[in-house]
Amino acid sequence: MPELPEVETVRRGLRPAMEGRRIVSALHRRPDLRFPFPERFAERLTGARIDRLDRRAKYLLARLDSGETLLMHLGMSGRFTVEAESIAQQPGDFVYAPGANPAHDHVVFTLEGGVTVTYNDPRRFGFMTLFATGEEATQPFLAGLGPEPDSNAFEAVYLSGALKGRRTPVKAALLDQKIVAGLGNIYVCEALWRARISPRRLASSVAGARTERLAPAVRTVIAEAIEAGGSTLRDFAGADGALGYFQHRFDVYGREGEPCRRETCAGSVQRLVQSGRSTFFCPECQR
Repeated sequence: MPELPEVETVRRGLRPAMEGRRIVSALHRRPDLRFPFPERFAERLTGARIDRLDRRAKYLLARLDSGETLLMHLGMSGRFTVEAESIAQQPGDFVYAPGANPAHDHVVFTLEGGVTVTYNDPRRFGFMTLFATGEEATQPFLAGLGPEPDSNAFEAVYLSGALKGRRTPVKAALLDQKIVAGLGNIYVCEALWRARISPRRLASSVAGARTERLAPAVRTVIAEAIEAGGSTLRDFAGADGALGYFQHRFDVYGREGEPCRRETCAGSVQRLVQSGRSTFFCPECQR
């Protein structure tokens, strides 16, 4: 599933195509994705101008001049393609993403200026919905989300308090969107390695010096991943900056059996399964 850096990459790729443009038409070729489309979905979008394209955690939020917000989630395999004379790109093609088959083009936005934005989702785990702008606190997908990992609110004191008393492994705690918004499996593994913290350690024991290392490690990993455009395991000829290359910087993720990259460590990367997800770490230097 695309994580925060990938979704931010998508947002940045879509901004020049969508912000400030009016939606001429909206077409959805099926009644649902992960969830049914809201009532009168196409009608409510048609004619609205997209004033701003925001992101919260792993959600894209298109602020409309109609007073509504279009919330979009990529799910496991969702992606957008932009077509225009002056704009031609795929804003985000990430880890293990399959090729875009036109048979899975489920939503098409036609925007003024001859721009077309198509949402493709083979597995249909993504979704879109509309809500009144300003009512995010009442929306089930957004209510209760923790701070963004690159915000001033996410720092060691906050993290120590959020983890206090939790009897789950620290990796599971960091994947809890109520603790920190937008983190996923890849970047939690990377941040824990940088902070020298074992993913098996109980969250309640991560305090003091450990949170002083962990909070900035999370922030740095996310910042570097956004700068690199997220992560994809395939290179594309002629790919623009919207495609991600942070996978070339992975220190542990997907490197089972390979030597630890920490200069002072003689260990090797191991893999274990936690809550059904692969965890990569070095048991020699992560304690």
